[in-house]
Amino acid sequence: LLVRNDLRMGKGKIAAQCSHATLGCYQRALKMAPANVLRWSRSGQTKVAVKVEDEETMLALEAQARAAGLVTYIVADAGRTQIAAGSLTVLAIGPAPKHVLNDLVGHLKLL
Repeated sequence: LLVRNDLRMGKGKIAAQCSHATLGCYQRALKMAPANVLRWSRSGQTKVAVKVEDEETMLALEAQARAAGLVTYIVADAGRTQIAAGSLTVLAIGPAPKHVLNDLVGHLKLL
């Protein structure tokens, strides 16, 4: 889960956005990568949240993930609370093997 740091979201907002991203990516992965979902489900359903500096960086990492054949999902906020409508808040990637994700986003700091 790549959370945009520049939006300065509160903890509750981050939790909600990460939940939306997780569910959206899971639903997409059920169709696109069911074997990865099964492995992930049987191995504890690991989720890791990291900081990404801005939208540009997040979109670049999404493009890299898609080019590598990974499932992605980006949350666009509805704009009802802290963030402007349409703001891209969180990118979810996976499920995928740990080494694949580490190669892509291992340089980012934990949230």
